[in-house]
Amino acid sequence: MDDIRGEVSFGLEEVNEVLAGLVGVHAERRKRDAEIVGYRLGIGGEGPETLARIGARFDLARDRVRQLHTRAVGQMLREAALIGGREAEVFAGRYPVDGRDSALVRALLVETYATDTDLAANELSYLKLRLAGHAPEDAKRIAGYVMQRIMAWQKKTNRQLAKLRDAEPAAATEIGEWAARIEWPAGSPAPLPTTSARTVDGDDEGRGRFYLDKVGRDVGFDSALQARLLRTLNAADTVETFQEHPIAVRYDIDGSERVHYPSVAARFTDGRVALIDVQPLGHVAFHVNRAKSAAARSRAHAEGWGWLVWTGSRLDLPELTRREVDARRANGLAELVERGPVPWREVRRLREESGLELLDFAALVLRNEWRWDRGPFRLTRS
Repeated sequence: MDDIRGEVSFGLEEVNEVLAGLVGVHAERRKRDAEIVGYRLGIGGEGPETLARIGARFDLARDRVRQLHTRAVGQMLREAALIGGREAEVFAGRYPVDGRDSALVRALLVETYATDTDLAANELSYLKLRLAGHAPEDAKRIAGYVMQRIMAWQKKTNRQLAKLRDAEPAAATEIGEWAARIEWPAGSPAPLPTTSARTVDGDDEGRGRFYLDKVGRDVGFDSALQARLLRTLNAADTVETFQEHPIAVRYDIDGSERVHYPSVAARFTDGRVALIDVQPLGHVAFHVNRAKSAAARSRAHAEGWGWLVWTGSRLDLPELTRREVDARRANGLAELVERGPVPWREVRRLREESGLELLDFAALVLRNEWRWDRGPFRLTRS
């Protein structure tokens, strides 16, 4: 997949919203365990975190984090069975119990790639299948197939793809498209860092690694989407070198300070440096990612670096913001926002009545500077 735009849909986002709702219900009983599940699965819209990083948050060993996560998921499944209703229908329709293993594996792999959630692919796949009604042994088997495919790809990438140079023409084209999108500040750039700022889990066993000849070393990545970006930089003749996770950026969400490690900084052959962050197209309008991007952009420009959000699609952030939306759909959503916080069921109803697409929704959020939270869903005026 060279463009994830076709996989951005209300169907997939509804799956994620239901998962977020279940985590929210569990938080009423076991707040810490629910937070662990949320961080691991990327429920709030950010990427999944490694067990090591979650352990650092709560001062727990990674094996203890794994135990708490497994226990919480089991309890969530029991709670979901009691709730039933539309939640069960959402999953059963997307991951049917009578579906072929190959079709289910492909669907789950596509979702994993489009949402940048490789780190938690096994846990997410298992949970989705169980909520759809699959027996535990079947869900475990299919989720295992998903992980086998991901691990096989990582192994193949490490042995073969990093050494191929036939990606250069495509890389040159893609880099050329990026150049027009990078926000360049005035002034001379600060030197490119030579080490990763991400130290807690930089060598986590869940991350993939491949050798890239441009930097002459193994480079870690969390997902196939991130690996695609790194391979493109490695093959592009206009890029001199790069450093993954070069800086730590602090940002604020409702008074709580967080830390983000932007994906990569690249130095071009003309001496300019750009900070590039991977954010899948369907997630760029989330409030948490917009706050994160604002802080990273400010830091990049303070360093004299350019700034780019890489969406995994030819549709970039400015183009998405300018996207034309049918007036009926736009006015319908604006009226809902004016009345107060909009629940997910109202967005679903508007979609059913007007054909509102998720990219339409994201474009309106960005253009009007509304606040879109997930986990639980909440759409409000800024």
